[in-house]
Amino acid sequence: MKDAVDSIPAEQSADQESFANRKLIRPILNRTDHNHNSHGHNHAPAERRDRDRDRSAAPAKKTAPTEQTNAENFYYQKQMQTKTPMVIVLRDGEEVHGYIEWYDKNCIKLNRAGAANLMIYKPAIKYMFKEGENERK
Repeated sequence: MKDAVDSIPAEQSADQESFANRKLIRPILNRTDHNHNSHGHNHAPAERRDRDRDRSAAPAKKTAPTEQTNAENFYYQKQMQTKTPMVIVLRDGEEVHGYIEWYDKNCIKLNRAGAANLMIYKPAIKYMFKEGENERK
């Protein structure tokens, strides 16, 4: 019976040592959950608070602005709804007149009066403006 009593503390100390080693490589969430279930380890919460304080400082940094502002989408939507006559100037200098019927990520569809409709890839567009705006020059 004395042997059985001696073996219990030895197993507990071995578990505590392996728990301490495991604790260093486990993620915070698992470690936090595990410490709530532990039996009176007072030093672990202080270590966790120090680590949490170091990590909580990182998210406080400003995040980079999003790549998508939706300004282009807003512009296309407005011109489509009003069927505004547009002038599309291509990279080679050619001007195409019509109104934007629809658009997607890569191209726009231009409806033209008295001519075939065009699907124009956005990389081929140099710039565009509302028809009649060029008369101010």
